[in-house]
Amino acid sequence: MSAMPTETFAPIEVIEGTVESGFLFLADHASNALPPEYGTLGLPATELQRHIGWDPGTAAIVRALAARFQAPALLTCFSRLLIDPNRGETDPTLIMRLSDGAVVPGNARIDAAERARRITRFYRPYHDAVAAAIDRAIERGQPPIILSMHSYTPVWRGYPRPWHCGILWDNDPRLPQILIAALGRDPALVVGDNEPYDGALRDDTMFRHATSRGLAHAIIEVRQDLIGHADGAAEWADRIAGIIAPLAADPALRAIRHHGSRTDPR
Repeated sequence: MSAMPTETFAPIEVIEGTVESGFLFLADHASNALPPEYGTLGLPATELQRHIGWDPGTAAIVRALAARFQAPALLTCFSRLLIDPNRGETDPTLIMRLSDGAVVPGNARIDAAERARRITRFYRPYHDAVAAAIDRAIERGQPPIILSMHSYTPVWRGYPRPWHCGILWDNDPRLPQILIAALGRDPALVVGDNEPYDGALRDDTMFRHATSRGLAHAIIEVRQDLIGHADGAAEWADRIAGIIAPLAADPALRAIRHHGSRTDPR
């Protein structure tokens, strides 16, 4: 946990890279840190180590991919319990009062002013940085392929999850179909297609920055027991890198094409 005052608590980690790499890597839930004045939001510190606080393993994978491709990457530096950057600003789960059975005392009675403060101080800087990175790439004639890393628990409410990884997507099939097919060729892997979650979520990070802008994208979810340690994260970074390495040269993936969203009003 950081000991810095809020004024110097950076909300995001920015990894510089070249737009010619063709990629932008994101980790929405990279950290379980909280600014010091928030303490542990009233939770036992052990609760922040759980999935309710972050997505273990994702930061290591994103940093490895960014280094491999000399690509830009953005990672959050705050716990999703403070505010969840993978939700729209009006989403009722933006600031969780109850998460997987854990009551979050520091969120229980926040008022509109505190909600607005967290949006301004932590949430918007991340999304502004993502938008700026995309703008720079497009201005250079290099629309990026966007890959967002997440992770999930091996067991949910007593049910063992059979998938080693899942590819989440909405309506744009360009990148997801490649990833699902490539990962599925490994007989040791069970690959989920929009499992264990559905990739169509209105105003989430991918909707906001990729779906709405016509950029090829996908969320890769990896089971946390597989990447919660350095060797596992490195193995998955290598696996993903091997699949995506040739994709930056594919004009179909670098084109801006709007596919709409399954969340669009009908």
